[in-house]
Amino acid sequence: MVKNQYENYPYPERKPGDEKKRLITGSPSNLAEVNHYVFGGRRDLSKPFSVLVAGGGTGDAAILMAQQMSDFGVPDEVVHLDQSVSSQKIAEERAKVRGLGNIRFVQGSLLDVSKIAPGPWDYIDCCGVLHHLDEPNAGLSSLTEVLATDGGLGLMVYGELGRIGVYHIQEMMRKLAPAGQTDDAERISIVKRLIASLPPTAWFNRNSQIEDHKNGGDPGIFDLFLHARDKPYRVNDVAEMVMNSNLRLVSFIEPYRYDPLLFVRDPKLKKIINELDYIEKAIFAEAYLGNIKKHVFYAVNKTNSINPPTTASANVIPVIVNHSPEEIAKQMPTGGNISVVSDGHRIDMYVPSLAKAIVILCDGRRDLISIHKIIREKRKDLDYEEFMKHFDRLYSVMNSINRMVLRMPT
Repeated sequence: MVKNQYENYPYPERKPGDEKKRLITGSPSNLAEVNHYVFGGRRDLSKPFSVLVAGGGTGDAAILMAQQMSDFGVPDEVVHLDQSVSSQKIAEERAKVRGLGNIRFVQGSLLDVSKIAPGPWDYIDCCGVLHHLDEPNAGLSSLTEVLATDGGLGLMVYGELGRIGVYHIQEMMRKLAPAGQTDDAERISIVKRLIASLPPTAWFNRNSQIEDHKNGGDPGIFDLFLHARDKPYRVNDVAEMVMNSNLRLVSFIEPYRYDPLLFVRDPKLKKIINELDYIEKAIFAEAYLGNIKKHVFYAVNKTNSINPPTTASANVIPVIVNHSPEEIAKQMPTGGNISVVSDGHRIDMYVPSLAKAIVILCDGRRDLISIHKIIREKRKDLDYEEFMKHFDRLYSVMNSINRMVLRMPT
């Protein structure tokens, strides 16, 4: 039933010709981000780097990763694995428009990955797939089996609390137009009428952050409200699934949304929260915010002790992700607060007076020593220790909102 859905309504809805105008970016699978969280910033990208996109759909992740690998001259290929012929055809057409020759398309289920795409894979992307499987844990375990020992995964599953209202509509639609008993086109018509008729008190109308159905066409409506299988997750569910697959969770994205110490203001509450471990803090944050619609996270093998790089080394290289340094610099004040808004929640974060000057120099090639040297040409009094007070403050903010990562020189 799930396979038929994506044959009839490939998701997300994409037009191959749009590749001439834009590249869809995001997380996971930004190459610099993967290097930071999965390889401790130490991956030599001049060497072969094998990537599997499991359940690649219409191609967003495969196109993004293949384009980055092509741009930076990273050898090897991206394998797009999906069981939907219709979805994969769209992904193939998008790749052709971009002239990408480093994607290979394999049709089939990720549950059969050990037979049809055995790897081992340095990196596996699996977004929006596991929560649609009959046995999500089995799906993740099958991917773990083909993961390279020092490799990692970028994953996304739906969040339960942030999608409140969606599951009420799914429940009502099972009564109004059961799958298999009502034509799909008619089911879409009925769910549109249902949404239009809902009173202000309905949970769906009270959750103003659900907008997926507004711009995704009929495929977006079907995927959101009429999906045959849709299991939402809370943080504790994610942690349990990762552990059961012999993996270790490295980080959620964006990190700040899972750290309540950044947005809980009451000092007594902060003192208590500070005693919690990483997962307990994330569980608290999810309940506190109530708006996390999807959990994006990176994981590695349980025996893999790698951790993201830190600013302790003067040779570390800061990298801006998903934007250009110029774009970020335009948004950056010369000291003061920046406002970050995610799914209706706003938080103000303080950045130091050198923030704009530092950001514009973070071109992905300069290390901290080089950046300090350039800034010191205008600030003769700024020694490295004082510079690092500015940088560390800036980095704590930029990394927490997923705008900056680090890599080590290779």
